[in-house]
Parts: sequence; structure tokens; C-alpha cells
Amino acid sequence: MASDDVRDAVLDSARAAFRSKGYVRTSVRGVAAAAGVAPDVVSRYWGSKEKLFAAAMRLPFDPATAVPELVAPGLEGMGERLVRFTLDTLGDEDARDDLMALFRAGASTGKAAAGVRSFVEQSVLDRLARTIGVPDARLRVALISSYLIGVAVNRFITKLEPLASMPEDDLVRVLAPTVQAWLDPSVPLPGGDS
Repeated sequence: MASDDVRDAVLDSARAAFRSKGYVRTSVRGVAAAAGVAPDVVSRYWGSKEKLFAAAMRLPFDPATAVPELVAPGLEGMGERLVRFTLDTLGDEDARDDLMALFRAGASTGKAAAGVRSFVEQSVLDRLARTIGVPDARLRVALISSYLIGVAVNRFITKLEPLASMPEDDLVRVLAPTVQAWLDPSVPLPGGDS
């Protein structure tokens, strides 16, 4: 098999596995077996299950590098960076279509939805919560994620106006202050740990 054929076979097998088993129950070894290649071939191309998931679902980012890049400049301006990152990620039609197919495929069993949730929690939310260093970090990150995903669904999937046609810069100006407020460690959250 040619290199591109191997990559395509692995990505097809990975996509099928993540959709049917979810993120947690899918293994690199199982994906490799389904694609007819050795597990080290999968590891050589992607290095980890997290990166394989991102490639199979055509996510336009690598969580291992994207989160540190978002956090590196510090808390100031992070609200805007998180809003732009979310809109750019879910604005990518291929990534959005794959994620929606994953949710639809798992709607009856919950496996795929649980897989996406596990990936998002482990690869994005937990990593972000560990690095932002604010009180109630996990709660704050979960609120931000829920808020931004809700906006993205209404903008890109249900096409709710005026969100659907609003210029991205205007939408960022509207959303970023709320996200930034949730990141402000001087403002305790009701029900939080502080």
C-alpha cells in the first residue's frame, strides 16, 4: 500500500471506531488491526490516540499545542482568544460535519457522544483548567465551553439569526467580555470551590 493509502485506511478505520465505540473504548491497536497495519505505523503517523482522533475527525487543531498557545499570553485577552479559537474550530465545515456525524451516530447508544465528551474533557477542558490557574478553574472552563458551543451550534448548525450572519469580529466583541469575566479570579462563582 502506498503511504497515502495507508493513511487513508487508518483514518477511515479510526473514524469508524470512534463513531461506534467512542473515544475511550477505541484503541490505537484496534484501529491498526482494522486498517490492516501494525500499531507502530499508526504511532509513526500520529503519535497518540488524541492526535489520531483530531486527524480522523479533521479537527483543525492539535490540543497538545493549541491549549498552551491559548494560555501562554496570560489571562488578559484570553476571553477573545477562546472565542476566536472556538469559532475558527467549529467554523471549519469538515471538522463540524465529522463531529456532527459522530454525535448522530452515537445518539441512540450514547457511545459516540460520550467519546467526544471524553476527548473534549481530557484533551481540552482539563488541560485548560490545569493551566489557567484561577479558582474554580474546572467550573469556569465548563461554563465557557458550554456557552461557546451553544453559540457555535446556533451560528453554524441551526443558523439562528443574527448570529449566523454576524461578522466574526462583531461576534467576538459581543462574546469575549462574558468569557473574560468567567476567567476573572477576583469574581467568585456561586457554587464554586472558593
